[in-house]
Parts: sequence; C-alpha cells; structure tokens
Amino acid sequence: MIIGKKEFDVKNETYVMGILNVTPDSFSDGGKYNGMDRALAHAKQMIDEGATIIDVGGESTRPGHVQITEDEEIARVTPVIERLKQEFAVPVSIDTYKSRVAEAALQAGADLVNDIWGLKYDPKMAGVIAKYDVACCLMHNREKAEYTDFLTDFMTDMEECVTLAKKAGISEDKIILDPGVGFGKTYEMNLEIIDKMECLNKLGYPVLLGTSRKSVIGLTLDLPVEEREEGTLVTTVYGVQKGCAFVRVHDVQKNLRAIRMTQAIMREHEV
Repeated sequence: MIIGKKEFDVKNETYVMGILNVTPDSFSDGGKYNGMDRALAHAKQMIDEGATIIDVGGESTRPGHVQITEDEEIARVTPVIERLKQEFAVPVSIDTYKSRVAEAALQAGADLVNDIWGLKYDPKMAGVIAKYDVACCLMHNREKAEYTDFLTDFMTDMEECVTLAKKAGISEDKIILDPGVGFGKTYEMNLEIIDKMECLNKLGYPVLLGTSRKSVIGLTLDLPVEEREEGTLVTTVYGVQKGCAFVRVHDVQKNLRAIRMTQAIMREHEV
C-alpha cells in the first residue's frame, strides 16, 4: 500500500501512526500541542521515535465532545498540515468525518483521510477521497451500542463502509479498516472486538487498531488517562499478533519497541 510517497508492507509489518491533536479539549492531551511550534516539535519527536504517519486532528471526538464548526476545524488543521509537509518526509493523515475539512486538508497536502464514521456521516466524504485518489481509514461506529448479534452486525457495518468506498471509486489498495474501539460499543464489546479483530482480515484490507489511552483500558485497570500506557502496550502486542498493519498511539517509542519485540518472537527461527 502506498500512502503519500511511502510504500507500506501491510502484510508483514505493523507501523505506528502518531497522534497529533491540535485541539484544546482532546480527552488525553487537550491543549498540549495546539500551538504551531509545540505541534511541530511533538511531530518531530514522534517521527524521531519511529512514527511513519502523523495523524492530525482538529476536533476532539471524546465522549461528550462539543462539535465545532467546519471553518474552525479547517483553521486549526490546515496550517499544521502545510508545515508538516514542508518540514518532514512522512505521510500526514487528517482525522475528520467532514468532507469540507477533508478537502481543505488534502489541498494542504494530507495523504490520508481517517474517518471515524467510515464514510457514513457525510455523504460527500467518499467522493472527496476518490477525487484526490488518497488512502482512507474507515472506522466502525454507531450512534448507539445496540446490536442483535454484535460480531455479525459489526461485520455487516464494515462491509457497508467498504461498499460506500467502492461505489465512490476509491481504489481497493487505498482502503484501511479500523474496528473502532471506544465508539458505539459497550465496555464488554470493546474487549471482544480487540480479542477478535482478526475477523476484519476476512475482508482483505489492512487493519488499523486505535486503543491508545482509551476508556476500555481505564475501566479495566481503574486508571486515569495519564496512566494507561502499559494497557495500551498490551493491546498493541495483541494487534501485532492479530495481523494489524497499523497502530494509532500517543506514545510512539514504547509502542514501537513492543511491536519489534513481538515480531521477533513471532517470526520463525532456526536454532
């Protein structure tokens, strides 16, 4: 898979997508990186630590977040994306579910659209992605955690996302799927989909796992957001074992070390 100018071996490797929130209210690091200098410094740190994609978000999607206007979101993300593309040679992702924001970000140089609604929120989103012929990450989501049979319904939802992408003309080799941990699911469902995320492999697309510091870890370990690092590392190891091509995380260096250790153990050895 090619994202921006970089080729990714999605069948044999697990890559780290570093999270860059340029928001004042993100659940984990709100306000820490929403100035240009701080955003660029943090991006450089993540790249130095081994991030191969930087995911820029201008609106918090934490539970209970307040939706901002498209113009405000565009004003937050486009200057940062432009500078990232000027200063670093890594692909940049835009974390948005709004087609106007996505298009502005793509015009600013973004290489991937990371849509938490899997093309289902904004009917124009798929067309924008197809128009610019960029990669996209389609995440599972629902308004409410109501299912007849969770895994069956989950797979149906994901197939619908893929269908929307194909109908719009998005290339097969531009699609990534995300099981959507923390979105439209109960605590138990979040644990189940982490445990069984290999079900997505049946659809034939690379999988991205995003669990970093999320509530499923906090609830399991009874820990605040700033103390969920070890729990995140466990899910990253699980992701490698399940064949994930990408993990989206805040702590790049430690997650990359966990990936490399897991891969070393899993790969065949002759003694």
